[in-house]
Amino acid sequence: MARPQHEALGAAGSPDAPVPTPTPSAPGRTPPPWRGQGSAVAVVALGGAIGATARYAAGLLWPGEPGGYPWTTFWVNVLGCAVIGVFMVVITEARAVHRLVRPFFGTGVLGGFTTFSTYAVDIQRLLDAGHPGTALRYLAGTACAALAAVWLAATATRRAVLAGRRRTGRNGQGR
Repeated sequence: MARPQHEALGAAGSPDAPVPTPTPSAPGRTPPPWRGQGSAVAVVALGGAIGATARYAAGLLWPGEPGGYPWTTFWVNVLGCAVIGVFMVVITEARAVHRLVRPFFGTGVLGGFTTFSTYAVDIQRLLDAGHPGTALRYLAGTACAALAAVWLAATATRRAVLAGRRRTGRNGQGR
């Protein structure tokens, strides 16, 4: 039996199920999707500026040889991954922190400090300079070292947090 077009199906697909009605929007214009995010955007920008400045300073202090292995970018990325491993365990398992700490330090500072773009440019420069073996070692070595750094740092931090809780008799409830 065909149903008339004006008869809507409900959520369960039957004519008896209630049909959800859209929530009316507030009169006037709808708020932009980023409303209320200004403080997070500001701390990410500030943190990003700090992290990028630190990465730039590392490049000035330890410049690489043209066509050589880009050690500075390699160690910046590995160090940044290790720090994020520690940071994420501390803020998710050890301490309650202000809501802007994670975007400031994790996304901003460490996002600005570590660099996928320079990593990609370094690989391209090595290839252009005729060093495909070095480029491949750098490509794989950075990825492996960065993953190992974040895992080792997070694991060591988690163990330290648990050991501290055992010493103080805290069970980790309620932070």
